[in-house]
Amino acid sequence: MTTPFSRRALLAASGAAIVAALAACTSKDPLAQQASAGDNKNYIAGDGSVTEYAATDRKQPVQFSGTLFDGTVVNSAAVAGRVTVLNFWYAACAPCRLEAPDLEALHQELAPQGATFYGVNIRDEAATADAFNRNFGLSYPSFQDKDGGVLLSLTDYVPPAAVPTTLVLDKQGRVSSRILGVAEKGTLKSLITAALAENP
Repeated sequence: MTTPFSRRALLAASGAAIVAALAACTSKDPLAQQASAGDNKNYIAGDGSVTEYAATDRKQPVQFSGTLFDGTVVNSAAVAGRVTVLNFWYAACAPCRLEAPDLEALHQELAPQGATFYGVNIRDEAATADAFNRNFGLSYPSFQDKDGGVLLSLTDYVPPAAVPTTLVLDKQGRVSSRILGVAEKGTLKSLITAALAENP
């Protein structure tokens, strides 16, 4: 005769199974490990991994629309035909401060060659973002994306809490490469230069 489990026993067993499953996932996922660490970093840093997508493997052009801090509305159609760099950041993110001078240097160097740079600020009010831009001498504009509109449009490529993340869009508006974490200057330059050299 089979002895029936009590409701309490069933709930306890289910809870243990869920905890075990979550632990297994966390042990393999560095972003999950950082999220559960409770170390008050206030961001989840990417691991610096670089992903390049061959032209034949790229998905459809991304679609996004957002408002820059100066009030200008920009959407994906506005950057069609140009290589576009999207850098997700906010002022209190230490890795964002680390990479900011390199992003500005690449903007100055590669904008004349046809690369368009945009920041996507996911947390800050205008005054905080402006102070960051003045401090690091950033001259390219940023989206005010506290509502997550641009981020949600790109969640196939940008983990919601992994900041900074940098995307390079090809001339057709497809993601050609992605950097999770600090964008190393030489690496990002080579990714942008490769996209600039492609025929649309």
